[in-house]
Amino acid sequence: MGYRVVVVGATGNVGREMLNILAERQFPVDEIAALASRRSLGTEVSFGDKTIKTQDLATFDFTGWDMALFAVGSAATKDYAPKAAAAGCTVIDNSSLYRYDPDIPLIVPEVNPQAIHGYAKKNIIANPNCSTAQMVVALKPLHDRAKIKRVVVSTYQSVSGAGKEGMDELWEQTKGMYVPGQEKDPAKFTKQIAFNVIPHIDVFMEDGSTKEEWKMVAETKKIVDPAIRITATCVRVPVFVGHSEAVNIEFEDFLDEDEARDILREAPGILVVDKREDGGYVTPVECVGDYATFISRIRQDPTIENGLNLWCVSDNLRKGAALNAVQIAELLGREVLKKG
Repeated sequence: MGYRVVVVGATGNVGREMLNILAERQFPVDEIAALASRRSLGTEVSFGDKTIKTQDLATFDFTGWDMALFAVGSAATKDYAPKAAAAGCTVIDNSSLYRYDPDIPLIVPEVNPQAIHGYAKKNIIANPNCSTAQMVVALKPLHDRAKIKRVVVSTYQSVSGAGKEGMDELWEQTKGMYVPGQEKDPAKFTKQIAFNVIPHIDVFMEDGSTKEEWKMVAETKKIVDPAIRITATCVRVPVFVGHSEAVNIEFEDFLDEDEARDILREAPGILVVDKREDGGYVTPVECVGDYATFISRIRQDPTIENGLNLWCVSDNLRKGAALNAVQIAELLGREVLKKG
């Protein structure tokens, strides 16, 4: 006996990826519905070897459905997620709307699976920000061993994190560099993204940080440990898919780089590729389509007493969004609903 599953926002990058991953991982689905806005009504999307037509989110009845994976913006989520939850359909939401609500669990299954049992307060579970998700997978096993005091992270985030419009803008601007008459001014991004990097993701806050940087701080504290001090600089780079992070970690206790490497090799969801030679590390291009969070460049930081540096790469459309949501659905089914 399987589940009746809804994917909301099924025509977007993340929604399509959710459908792909549900099929790839053979999630126990008895029935699936793909929802989108009215303007996309009837658009066909793939689910394994099946093709299904999208239905109208505005008129859909969630009664009798087990879980809904939401991949739409906060505005639409605010309208429809409570309706789904009230109808008895557990919501797994990829937007930022519910991440900081104390009554809604924010989950990365490799890190805090026990939090799943808090879902019943509002029948909603939040999926973290893409840049947070991959980082905390790496932080948690190290924190369990040596207790992290402080994290300094710089991100190199692909344009797919800004949706289809971001990917299209990079493509069009890149073409415009070589084809006269096809130049494209910035629209989705604040400055040219082709052959450039932009130290600005989301809106600026009063303290000079951006909302994306604030998300990494707040979400890491909620998922891993509120005592961790963290500072982030988030940068958009001209890469289509795959986020990268340079992470500096300060521990309370000494942790040798070799032991850290061994710990990460044994940790769920991580693949260590760390050879001190040309090409002995993973780049965004190589992580696309993979489930793993890749860790490379593990080394001691000699400037502080108990410090390590590492390089973290993951497919942001997968672990940073769709995969994590499906893993939450698997956890929900396994630990709570127990139908599959």
